[in-house]
Amino acid sequence: VQLQASGGGLVQAGGSLRLSCVVSGSPVSVNGMAWYRQVPGKQRELIAGITRYQIANYAESVKGRFTVSRDNPKNTMSLQMNNLEPEDTAVYYCWANIWVKPEDAHSEDYWGQGTQVTVSS
Repeated sequence: VQLQASGGGLVQAGGSLRLSCVVSGSPVSVNGMAWYRQVPGKQRELIAGITRYQIANYAESVKGRFTVSRDNPKNTMSLQMNNLEPEDTAVYYCWANIWVKPEDAHSEDYWGQGTQVTVSS
């Protein structure tokens, strides 16, 4: 099982980007999923999470601008980012808690490789 994040890039302030995260393999179930971001020298920050039952929550810094969604049958998650600000510049990571095999005793946390988002002023 692997997570693959994509969709980052360079955009002007006020613009939009859409990030995607795909869970490869055939896990038993994908539980919670989330997007984090990290700026050099700072801790990784949780910005949006979504449960298997489509309940989403957001960090105050992105509330009203970002929307997280997921497609359970496809094991994918997206982050629609609107009205981007220079302060949103960071490497964005997707995370998921996954139950991989039926015989596993518990689920595990997985991380994607990160995708760079740069917002110019």
